[in-house]
Amino acid sequence: MPLSPDILFTPFQSSKLNLKNRLVMAPMTRNHSPAGVPGQNVVDYYRRRAEGEVGLIITEGTTINHPVASNDVNIPSFHGEASLAGWRKVVEAVHAAGGKIVPQLWHQGAQRAAGTGPNPELPAIGPSGYSKPGEQSAKIMSQQDIDDVIAAFAQAARDAKALNFDGIELHGAHGYLIDQFFWEELNKRDDKYNGSITERTRFAVEIIEAVRQAVGPDFPIIFRFSQFKIGDYDAKLAHNPQELEEFLKPLLAAGVDLFHASTRRFWEPAFDDSQLTLAGWTKKISGKPTIAVGSVGLDIDFMSSFGGAESNPASLDELITRLDNEEFDLIAVGRALISDPAWANKIQQGKEKSIATFSPADLQTLK
Repeated sequence: MPLSPDILFTPFQSSKLNLKNRLVMAPMTRNHSPAGVPGQNVVDYYRRRAEGEVGLIITEGTTINHPVASNDVNIPSFHGEASLAGWRKVVEAVHAAGGKIVPQLWHQGAQRAAGTGPNPELPAIGPSGYSKPGEQSAKIMSQQDIDDVIAAFAQAARDAKALNFDGIELHGAHGYLIDQFFWEELNKRDDKYNGSITERTRFAVEIIEAVRQAVGPDFPIIFRFSQFKIGDYDAKLAHNPQELEEFLKPLLAAGVDLFHASTRRFWEPAFDDSQLTLAGWTKKISGKPTIAVGSVGLDIDFMSSFGGAESNPASLDELITRLDNEEFDLIAVGRALISDPAWANKIQQGKEKSIATFSPADLQTLK
């Protein structure tokens, strides 16, 4: 018999964030906001997941107010009167449905291809101009560029609080701008933003500190990070627990309240000689609540889905066991919530057989 899913529906309480259950909607890029403005379709999309009893929604990546933060005019922005008005409606709808929501704040950095986004005539930027190891295709960031980006993250966080969001998530994963400073393969600077793994966190630390100053002491800051990068799934920021501790401690001291450890498969061990996941090690080292993510409730990982493979429901027993053992605190669900906004309700009610099967076509509609 499968294990009881009751642990998924127990309340989560921390010093700054209280949720009705342990289920989080993972951030998933949608490209459904023309000119960067979220419309009624975006309101309805997130409202349906809140009605489906997801405890916390993390929005798709929303771009800060910097001219080369985005590679697509249909990715929602988190600045400008029209976009912020659209996000206010999203927040109101989610709260009315009994859910909580945070925006993921994002800058793509050197991953933004030339000639794309709202300002296609401008070059992408990165710590050393590398979009991937050995490929220098972007502008090397000056100190003014760094200061401008930090200020834009802080302003976005300030706006999120004013719009009555329940916190913010900083996107420091998957090879985007913040992560480009972390990764020694892309960060070749000769200033204070490079050096040891601890020194390579300086850019992120300055962002977190600026955000904390902008929102005050009680507004939750979630920080998402990953070992892997898009296109390099064997990449490692930290090769062992000691390096992970050297990476996490400055972020923790700067003001992070929860860590979101992004992996392709939530159950995979982070290091040799231990079955602890990346989220598990992060919680053990930092003492902060952690969010795990990766292929929850599905039998293949997300890149296989992008490649056209069909996903089928998979057992939740491993997830339930790890939550019972308090290895991590929250679990982010992605594709399963795309195919079926009522996924959480159906799990709680024992109606797993009625959960819609995920299809790659769902990635195009994202209803």
